[in-house]
Amino acid sequence: MALGQEGPAVLGELLSTAVAALSEGAAERGGPVPAGAPGELAGRWEARLGTPLPEQGAGATAALAQVTRLLAAGAADPADPACAGHLHCPPLAVAVAADMAASALNPSLDSWDQAPAATTVERSVIGALAGLAGYDPATASGVVTTGGTESNLMGLLLARDHAVTRHFGLSAARTGVPSGARPRVLCSRAAHFSVARAAGFIGLGEDAVIAVPTDSGHRMDPSALDEELTALRHRGEIPVAIVATAGTTDLGAVDPLPRIAALAARHGTRLHVDAAYGGGALFSERLRPLLAGLAEADTITLDLHKFGWQPVASGVFLTRDAADLDPLGRQVAYLNPEDDEEAGYTSLLGHSLRTTRRADAAKIAVTLKALGRTGLGAMVDRCHDLALHAARAVAGHPRLDLYAPPTLSTVVFRYLPEGAPEDVTDAVNARLRRRLLAEGRAVVGRTTAPHPVTGREAVYVKLTLLNPDTTPGTVDALVEAVARAGAAEAP
Repeated sequence: MALGQEGPAVLGELLSTAVAALSEGAAERGGPVPAGAPGELAGRWEARLGTPLPEQGAGATAALAQVTRLLAAGAADPADPACAGHLHCPPLAVAVAADMAASALNPSLDSWDQAPAATTVERSVIGALAGLAGYDPATASGVVTTGGTESNLMGLLLARDHAVTRHFGLSAARTGVPSGARPRVLCSRAAHFSVARAAGFIGLGEDAVIAVPTDSGHRMDPSALDEELTALRHRGEIPVAIVATAGTTDLGAVDPLPRIAALAARHGTRLHVDAAYGGGALFSERLRPLLAGLAEADTITLDLHKFGWQPVASGVFLTRDAADLDPLGRQVAYLNPEDDEEAGYTSLLGHSLRTTRRADAAKIAVTLKALGRTGLGAMVDRCHDLALHAARAVAGHPRLDLYAPPTLSTVVFRYLPEGAPEDVTDAVNARLRRRLLAEGRAVVGRTTAPHPVTGREAVYVKLTLLNPDTTPGTVDALVEAVARAGAAEAP
């Protein structure tokens, strides 16, 4: 730790300063988000911060207190029940403390001699989560990532390499994708935007992504998927991967994984499941059946800074077969020379897209040991119960229109101004969200979805309930706040 043997004592004093500043900033904010217009708030914060690089420093205690209080005063605080706009969870105190410990030790997982114990901790965490997902921990592997975007990128990257090797006998990592290969990735129309971005990043191009139609529950339609796979074969195109979603961002919809896995096997195509949101259902006895078939996937994305209550970043990438990671392998003289590896000093360099990499597995390990599967499952179930309660409150309100029953913990709905045409209704719902932000009353999400009757894309608001300490009463108050904001914005 910096400052040698005195480091822990100094850190303890600074942590007391930081905790006090967090409390002071939260009291100053007085709600889920600071009230005011964005430009006004930015000007206020810039003035308070001053120059970030003065000629003479202010000292550790003063600088820490000033910046921490500013951050807290200007935060969108996911611990506040009225902060329910995104997949943005309130982190557990034990996970925050574990994250601090990892930061103090500052291991880097690109070589064994920078992270001896942390290397073992990450391997153990990956093994436990692989087993939870239904893989055999003895043959599976994976890595802790920055989140779902990185994990999805890894899933498509490895699928690309597998397809190029299978069809052309080449290494895509070394030679690229052969010209004229015409690779394709298939996902549902409701898949996360990171799938298309990943296809672009790895040289397939975003246009290589085929959006498969969804059913009335916004889940990928297996019949449509089968038709697309058959058609692209006839066109001489290569299906690199199917990306199924277990928990769409807006509605929490889970694609029919068993049927999709069967199609992937029949067409000889890799299956990646993006369970960044829905993967938390693995902790829950009630919701776990939603993920039946997950273990048939070749690779899986999980994200524990959603259902998992970890500080950002806490993504996980899992692969059923450890050999899938071989294309990432590198032998670097100053990190993992071959003779060191043979002597047992094995590194995780070849598991990740990154080189320097912090020990994010530590906070996950602490949380898993502290709460266990049943403890985390109970938290997931409480959030699910809150979503069901919110849906009932919305359905019972005369001016609110529930889009669909919740699957996980999101509730999508809109305010209906009396007698207003659809374009006016869209504008009211867009404005009511900004009104709640400007007043510092609430953070609610916004999305668009096809109108159930007309099919036109309509504007909806969304509650994402990831705070298990929220009560039904506070959910009722939040729903009512949305309705009041809608009434204030209505013509």
